[in-house]
Amino acid sequence: MRVSVLFAAVLAGYVCISTAHAQPLFVSHAGRAAYHSVQAAIDALPAQGGDIQIAPGIYREKVKLSKSGVHIKGSGKRPDDTVIVYGDGAINVGGTAHSATLDASGDDFQLDNLTIQNDYALNPANSSSQAVALSVTGDRDVITRVRLLGAQDTLFASKGPNGRMSRQYFGSCYIEGHVDFIFGDAKAYFRQCELHGLANQAVVYTAQSKGTPDEDSAYVFDHCRLTADPAAGYVALGRPWRPYATVIFLSTKMDAPVIAEGWREWTPGQTNKLRTANYAEYKSSGIGANPAGREPHSHQLTDSEAAKWSLSAFFGDATDWLSGVPPR
Repeated sequence: MRVSVLFAAVLAGYVCISTAHAQPLFVSHAGRAAYHSVQAAIDALPAQGGDIQIAPGIYREKVKLSKSGVHIKGSGKRPDDTVIVYGDGAINVGGTAHSATLDASGDDFQLDNLTIQNDYALNPANSSSQAVALSVTGDRDVITRVRLLGAQDTLFASKGPNGRMSRQYFGSCYIEGHVDFIFGDAKAYFRQCELHGLANQAVVYTAQSKGTPDEDSAYVFDHCRLTADPAAGYVALGRPWRPYATVIFLSTKMDAPVIAEGWREWTPGQTNKLRTANYAEYKSSGIGANPAGREPHSHQLTDSEAAKWSLSAFFGDATDWLSGVPPR
């Protein structure tokens, strides 16, 4: 019987994961290590999941995780110390969903203090292909102090293939890419994360895909920071992948030259999704903040409207899986 997860503390603004699972499995390149790959350790876990700690190093492998209750943590001092990297692109593996370096579909998944990278686009010839670093589609998933490195479609945060909504929390993460690099239709909350646009002719931070008015999905970015490479062109907050895309920025520092309109149509001149999308901001600051110039269908929230998108309001009463995250 799986023991519920408790969080121990919040240190230096980071959520520190503590689990009740005994005896974690250790992954290392050291000769005497029981597991030399992350996938081997995942495969060795029982059906109810368990803990995995990964020693510093670069692990070049493609990882797939469908068990629930799996908790993976890098044991280095910084997320940069432990890197899981692979280089698949959608164009050569049969679609975007198959390109992920780490594909996590199990519930109660936790990931902490490491880097996940898809380096397919490091070859300039591959720069236009979708290449996912992390695909996360389980429910009650917690991602903290994780660096997600890619280019187009870096993070797929979405509901599972069975259509069940997925609740996900991202805290103190760094996510980089260019076109649509955070995409999908999870009910996902990002707190104190940095979103960084790479040098490219276009940077679009989000492509949320809420498809119907009654679907319970949205992306909320709370006290995050937007940055961009000096060579990044046409920087937009998001475009609606589906007609009811919902993205909310709360007290976000926009240190990137976001276009005055903020948001753009999925395919300008061909689609008309901005009129039904729910795009909103509250107290944005920095050079990319421009309330007066924003797309007319987007919103600037009042204090009371913004409160409805707080962490506690967003996830409601069933938040035992976030017991270590302070409400705001």
